Amino acid sequence: MWLLNNLRQLSGGALALLLTTAALVPAACGNKEPEKAAHKAPAATTDETGRVKVEPGYFLFPIKPGKPNFLAGSMGELRPNHFHGGLDIKTDGRTDLPVYASADGYISRLKQSSFGYGNVLYITHPNGLTTVYGHLNRFLGPVADTLRARQYQKQTYEIELFFTKDQFPVKRGDVVALSGNTGGSGGPHLHWEVRDAEDNQLNPLQWGGFAEIQDHVAPSLQAFAVEPLSIDARVQGRFDKAVFVPNPLPGPGVATVWKDTISAFGTVGILLQAFDRYDNAWNKNGLQRVEVKVNGQPLYTHEVDGVPFPEGSREINQHVDYEWQKTHGRTLEKLFVDDGNSLKMYTTGPSKGMLNVQAGKLYAVEVRMSDSYGNTTPLSFVIRGQEPMYFKTRSAAVKKPSLRYEITRNILKVVAADPDTARQAGNLTLYRGNRLLELRPSYTVQSENVYLYDLRAGRPDSIRFGSVTRRFDRQALIPSGQEFAFSTSNMQLEFKPQTLFDTLYLQTSYKEGLWTVQNPRQPLYQPLRVTLRPEQPVTDKERSAVYLINARGGRLYQGGKWEGEAISVPVKTYGSFRILADTLPPTARLVRKSPQGLTFQVGDNLSGLASYKLYINGQWRLLKYEYKNATLFTDPQDHTVPLRGPGELHITDQAGNQRVIKFTI
Repeated sequence: MWLLNNLRQLSGGALALLLTTAALVPAACGNKEPEKAAHKAPAATTDETGRVKVEPGYFLFPIKPGKPNFLAGSMGELRPNHFHGGLDIKTDGRTDLPVYASADGYISRLKQSSFGYGNVLYITHPNGLTTVYGHLNRFLGPVADTLRARQYQKQTYEIELFFTKDQFPVKRGDVVALSGNTGGSGGPHLHWEVRDAEDNQLNPLQWGGFAEIQDHVAPSLQAFAVEPLSIDARVQGRFDKAVFVPNPLPGPGVATVWKDTISAFGTVGILLQAFDRYDNAWNKNGLQRVEVKVNGQPLYTHEVDGVPFPEGSREINQHVDYEWQKTHGRTLEKLFVDDGNSLKMYTTGPSKGMLNVQAGKLYAVEVRMSDSYGNTTPLSFVIRGQEPMYFKTRSAAVKKPSLRYEITRNILKVVAADPDTARQAGNLTLYRGNRLLELRPSYTVQSENVYLYDLRAGRPDSIRFGSVTRRFDRQALIPSGQEFAFSTSNMQLEFKPQTLFDTLYLQTSYKEGLWTVQNPRQPLYQPLRVTLRPEQPVTDKERSAVYLINARGGRLYQGGKWEGEAISVPVKTYGSFRILADTLPPTARLVRKSPQGLTFQVGDNLSGLASYKLYINGQWRLLKYEYKNATLFTDPQDHTVPLRGPGELHITDQAGNQRVIKFTI
């Protein structure tokens, strides 16, 4: 998990501390309590297509109902590692606006946390749907009293409670909370969701929208791309994604007709970059629907009206071109269903939205981008089928031969710099054991020959062009959808059926205490269990853990469990890892002290804080934590334990180092 001291290295000190959720929450918290088991809601009714039916006007807008308002985020918006699961409603740049229950029902669940949704409330309704209200500043009414009593009983701020339907009933329009900026919020707003009984996040705007939110602004196109998806495929004569950026960029709703015909062949996919805006709002939001037709016939549609939570949300990393995003900074949505993507929001034929381009044929492509209010922006272009032919262009800058390669899906693409002036480039040799395979060049661009090979025919040991030989450093083919283990002398990797989106050609290395697993430009679906075996015995295992080392040298705490001389940890991203020991205790400074309230500034040098406890006159006192400014503070409305007399703050970091701060009020 990402900790404050790591974020300091990531963002130059913009954030001061991040406590990790897992260690911050005591073992007894975050689980359903037997005496308060959640009530199973009835299933919501659906129409003939399986979509949830809700009458227009059933849900009340939860912030300033009946008055103009604005959204900071839309349903399905593309966020890092997840689809945005609801609506982010602006709260005039401040906290403590009344939050209204959107319909009759009962408070079925609440959670108080320093992370994620922060303070979040769930209301279950008679139709089987649940509304979710996140980043709240505080809860109101009897449920707030129950929360505080349970926090003192369990002596923890971080807590999750479940309730039965007769405990805390609410009526449509009841004020149930005050808006805030808690958890992972980047500014004051209300995160509002609608979920079904299976926790699918549903688009609240699909049932007619809200008068409070006006949207007459159509989406804006930024770029589109065409990508070869099979070994014989080409776009503009190459086995490369071709990205097309209008110049100047068209405004909202402006129809774009790409004037140049795009040549292609074989199986190709279309990708899109675009955004949407609401009336009188500057922030960029996601698209709700994208439709593709070819020669007037439907090829592909996606509609972001429901995302399974939490598993389906992470599948955004297969919905977009993750590697292109990491390497080029441009987020391209795939307008085809790639392998490993099991989301149900797509409508395609057997081709899954991929287009088979044949030589000599023309394909008129129409792309329509729409928002939840029906505003639409069209894009059209023409693809001409052109069979690949060998061609060669030269560059005087290439003076000596060299080799590089990359892998896209199952295709090995080798690029050989070739100073030879012959009209036809030489062959490439792949070695595997005692066997060799000669590959002809597919094409040559600026004296660089391109060779293509399907790795499903077998992984080579090495690659040779002329006098240059390179070892093929992918050590194993790891299939998706099944368990698989890979080991070296100092590392073991355990892949579960849902660890990978698609087949992985694994690359690992080890040098001087630094283990590298693949590269962070590729996504993991579910965590990968990594076991590291250091060369020298670690003497202080209690304070030693695994850290992810980022490109700037930042150290991100991952944790780990020691078994003998090896340490195992689940990781959510590929990268480089070290085992480091944290021997220094965390720090804390009392910056405000009075009978009305206490505030502490906290920090840690390496692993980050794991827990904190405040005692006044020997009695446990509730503290809140705000990681965005690295402070612990008391609630001015909590008078359970008076702030008078001797006090102690006990803080512990992830490595078990402790510090006690004593003071008197």
